[in-house]
Amino acid sequence: MVNLRPRPEKWSERDSLNLLTSSSPGSGYRTISGRDKGKGSFPPSQTFWLFLSQVLGQDTSCRETLSKFLAWLAMEEGRSASPNTAGYCKARKRLPLSDLEKLHGQTLQKIQASADQEETWRGRRVKVVDGSGLSMPDTKENQEAYPQSKTQKPGCGFPVMRIVVVFSLATGAILDLAKGALSVAERTLFRSLWSLFEPDDVILADCGFCSYADFYFLAQQNIDCVMGNHHRRKVGLELVEQFCQGDRLIYWLKMRPCPKWLDKKDWQAVPDKLLIREITFSLDIPGFRTKKVALATTLLDPLNFPKQAFAQLYRRRWMAELFLRDIKTSMGMDILRCKTPDMIHKELLMNIIAYNLIRTIMLQAAQKHHLSPSRISFKGTMGTIRQWAPLIAARRLDQIKQREMKEALLTYLARDRIPNRPNRNEPRARKRRPKNYQLLNKPRHTFKEIPHRNKYNKTLS
Repeated sequence: MVNLRPRPEKWSERDSLNLLTSSSPGSGYRTISGRDKGKGSFPPSQTFWLFLSQVLGQDTSCRETLSKFLAWLAMEEGRSASPNTAGYCKARKRLPLSDLEKLHGQTLQKIQASADQEETWRGRRVKVVDGSGLSMPDTKENQEAYPQSKTQKPGCGFPVMRIVVVFSLATGAILDLAKGALSVAERTLFRSLWSLFEPDDVILADCGFCSYADFYFLAQQNIDCVMGNHHRRKVGLELVEQFCQGDRLIYWLKMRPCPKWLDKKDWQAVPDKLLIREITFSLDIPGFRTKKVALATTLLDPLNFPKQAFAQLYRRRWMAELFLRDIKTSMGMDILRCKTPDMIHKELLMNIIAYNLIRTIMLQAAQKHHLSPSRISFKGTMGTIRQWAPLIAARRLDQIKQREMKEALLTYLARDRIPNRPNRNEPRARKRRPKNYQLLNKPRHTFKEIPHRNKYNKTLS
């Protein structure tokens, strides 16, 4: 599990913006520990800045990042260096993972402090959970740590990391993340994150995380759940009270089989009945197919938590899919690029740091101009920072001018708003067709390519 907990270090109001705009390859950001006595031209703070600019860049290759550094070196210091990327790659390996975790803790502490002033759901903090998968280069080390799918032939697939992420629904920040091999279930990873949640938190998730034992143990910590009710839960139910149509109290009856992740003694201590509120409603949107949704929750009070409030809340669960799209598609984290698991973990953490920094700036712009953070485009913010950062970091600007440019940056971010498009259809489909190349269904050294692809008529799936 990646440790993303906030640390008690101080964090000024503008540090997140300074980190993305004011740092330069020469100055670096001094949160990284050590005396900056790195080998060659890449001390730790400088390596961190280059690594951060790499994950935020449009071209995330080491060659592109090094070219940016060489241009800065020639302009600011009048020096030259080797264009070989080996030195930079070795410097990234030397970068301590503990320092990256410390810096992430500071970023998270800042965004959580700002979020205390943000909206809650009926006075409760909502943390939304979702799972996904990340691909990485097909190397021996990566395959050993994160084996490819068993359905793929050896040499024809890529290592896959399964992740479960906890987001703040109010800000979109990544609060914590658990990772494992593809064989590790999302629910197992979710349980490793339970220490993150605090009393009175509300966990919002889909039916894949809904289970009898999970609801019981979380409720013992005064943590409530709002999750999609699993479609197979049609037996072992006992009606207690019907509040209205589609809103009732029921008992979940404990089944005999003990979950594999629990000791038998712990399972025997779980009560035979669990009081649950079951809510069903229909999403009837003009132009869309009517969809029936069933929720299970431990929030039992129909006065403080009416049925309609749950329908509005669960509809916002889709925000987790959009947050994952931001970091995987917009930032390019869908395919990690490092060759070893250790570097994969650093690359993953650097992407999370960059993602939360962008979310922090979006939150600052939203608060300054009295907007909801969801109205500000993540991709637009990332593109704006790419263009403004070199200008703000220029040495010829004095502090007053830099401050003015940062204020202007926040203003432009707030003006570039996402249109309010309720009930917009966003299917998971691709319009642009892939080229009609053969599928690599054998290892490269045994694969025979058909010379003329127009004779290859097998349909691409």
